[in-house]
Amino acid sequence: MRLDWRLVPGALAVWLAGLVGLLGHWVLAVVVGGVGVVGGAVFLRRGLRPSGAGWPLVVCGVLAICPIAWRVREAAVDPLRAEAARAAVVELRVEVGERPRRVKASGFGAMPSGVRSVVIPVTAEGSRLLVFAPVEQWADLLPGQRLVARGTLGAAEPGSLTVAVLRVRGPPSEVSAAPGWQVAAQSLRDGLRVAASVLDDEAAGLLPALVVGDTDGMVQSVEDDFRAAGMAHLLAVSGANLAIVCVCVLFLARLLRAGPRGSAVVALAVLVGYVVLVGPEPSVLRAGVMGAVGLLALALGRERSALPALAAAVIALVAVDPAMAVSFGFVLSVLATAALVLVVPGWVDRLARRRVPRLVAEAVAVPAAAHLATAPVVAGMSGQVSLVAVVANLVAAPVVAPATVLGLAAALVMPVLPWLAEWLARFAGPPVGWLVLVGGWAADVPGAVLDWPSGWWGGVALVLLLGCLAVGSRYRRARVAMALGVIGVVLVLLPIRVLAPGWPPAGWAAVACDVGQGDAVVLSTADSGRAVLVDTGPDPAPVRECLDRLEVRQLPLVILSHLHADHVGGLASVLADRSVGAVAVGPGRAPEWAWRQVRRQTEAASVPLVSVAEGQRLAWPGLSVEVLAPRGKEVRAESDGTAINNRSVVLRATTRTGRVLLTGDVELAAQADLLAAGVDLTAEVVKVPHHGSRYTAPEFMAAVRARVALVSVGAGNRYGHPSPRTLDVLTWTGARVVRTDLQGDSAVVGSGVVVRGQPRSPPGR
Repeated sequence: MRLDWRLVPGALAVWLAGLVGLLGHWVLAVVVGGVGVVGGAVFLRRGLRPSGAGWPLVVCGVLAICPIAWRVREAAVDPLRAEAARAAVVELRVEVGERPRRVKASGFGAMPSGVRSVVIPVTAEGSRLLVFAPVEQWADLLPGQRLVARGTLGAAEPGSLTVAVLRVRGPPSEVSAAPGWQVAAQSLRDGLRVAASVLDDEAAGLLPALVVGDTDGMVQSVEDDFRAAGMAHLLAVSGANLAIVCVCVLFLARLLRAGPRGSAVVALAVLVGYVVLVGPEPSVLRAGVMGAVGLLALALGRERSALPALAAAVIALVAVDPAMAVSFGFVLSVLATAALVLVVPGWVDRLARRRVPRLVAEAVAVPAAAHLATAPVVAGMSGQVSLVAVVANLVAAPVVAPATVLGLAAALVMPVLPWLAEWLARFAGPPVGWLVLVGGWAADVPGAVLDWPSGWWGGVALVLLLGCLAVGSRYRRARVAMALGVIGVVLVLLPIRVLAPGWPPAGWAAVACDVGQGDAVVLSTADSGRAVLVDTGPDPAPVRECLDRLEVRQLPLVILSHLHADHVGGLASVLADRSVGAVAVGPGRAPEWAWRQVRRQTEAASVPLVSVAEGQRLAWPGLSVEVLAPRGKEVRAESDGTAINNRSVVLRATTRTGRVLLTGDVELAAQADLLAAGVDLTAEVVKVPHHGSRYTAPEFMAAVRARVALVSVGAGNRYGHPSPRTLDVLTWTGARVVRTDLQGDSAVVGSGVVVRGQPRSPPGR
């Protein structure tokens, strides 16, 4: 089928105007619009190809000037920007633009990990703002509600129409009623979560994400696996979801013998309802507008290719909302759809000529084309390239449609027939369970994710690489060279990475895991795959990944130095993924929420919860651990963070390479008590107390006389860890300082330390 390119130049002009206007200056959008008008006039005057592109280009050039450039200029000179620059405290009447997005935060100290705040896009008299607010009072707001918000203005991220960020602490006031259709949509979303609750936790969280993009209930490990497997696009509703719904509706309409126009009208109504149900996300709106254009063409009896519909969607959406031009979701959605339109048909035809069944050819070509088209953007965003995405999506594809249709049906019937909704959710369980299984399998493949430079340059570099491969594939000698290169990677680099990896280093005795702003130290035993874990970090994923890299499957003991969130937050994933003999705690039982959480998690995993006390000695082949502190009985009433830190369990481990002192978060008072008691603190390696805070006594570090100081700390943390003063003290004692925020996982080997050199990205990156 011959493609209709007439709207494409205009769509590119509109998109480019929004892009350069927001990332550069609004004048650049005017320049792009002027070039578009002149170019369209040249097309019309000289009759250049593609035929008929002249008038669309002229119209799009005008749209680039007004409204796009005008809207960008209005945002640039908005008075609220000046108010934000001086951190003004304001009270604004705003209207909610999208559903609140919950922000997951890592725990630290007495503050547990979890969702504590929400982000809400709002408008205030035409000005766009982002509201950061407490989750308790703001999470249930719906688009269209009006309210009064009081808070402090801050600068917004550049390159968008958002003029300021409003940080709110209190509840909203003068809240209006939500529109009826939004209330109905929220009721259906809530019903889907209730219906999905009959499934296990992993499937129950994934089904709403798959159907309506609701990821609030997702298990973190499943979300991490989907990201590593290149399947994260399934968690955001896009064109694929709308296509599944529309195809299903058209099929049912044809079964009822409705004509093409009647079928298109019904499908259009369902499409609008589905967009309202999901919410006005960029990818959803793009897909919705594109689908509406295609269905309108069908209703008028003028079926066309998807390319004009895609171009029309880009023009309409960027003209109405120039911020779409820089939205990653919008970019990914458009690129994936363009690949399906431009690349897939040719690939399918080539495979069919080689006697590959057409159904198989389409199943292979669709995920491959979509992945290659979006890979540069994903690489620039995340700094990673998934090497298993094509295969993972190919294996997952057959169950996406039935899971989506069954989940949507469950949401629709839940208000009237709850029992039927639950059965529909149960029927969706096996497909959703298969997706969880595929995501976990793909994420566990050695070398599944390749590190890549992040940012614009990383994306451009991958585009150039893919372009060179595409051009080279046209020539026989180049294809032979590329084939030899692939063989070389498989035969040389892959065995080096998988069979004889550089990590973990041979003979490691202890590893300070890079778990962000928290602690997790692994002590090896003489038995392969067995180790003792001290603390679990603030979140489930980092400690699980560290133990996976170390190939530790059995943990005879997990010791929690104290119950602050950055030391116990990852316990659930450790209990779920490993064989754990027992979990040990010291005499501290505060904060109360953490003690209840630890008891609940160990009981659910049927793992004993035991206590350790001063003077106790524990031993395994190749490892012994001595408890040096704290003294005293169980304490539950402590609420002060310093008091809880000073009740940390202090351990000295004797390993195959020497002694390792593990200090938890002890501060000045506890350090002084250890020194006054004459406790032998000497060790070759010390885990620096409290992430290198300034509450570290020079006398304490001098008594340890360590040659290596491990600082477990998160990149870009807001607490100022490690303190320059403490770093100076460590240098004065002659210790080599190793930091997880700069060097990643750090392993004690022989007389030195080997670092993995791949630290985690700082929060928000």
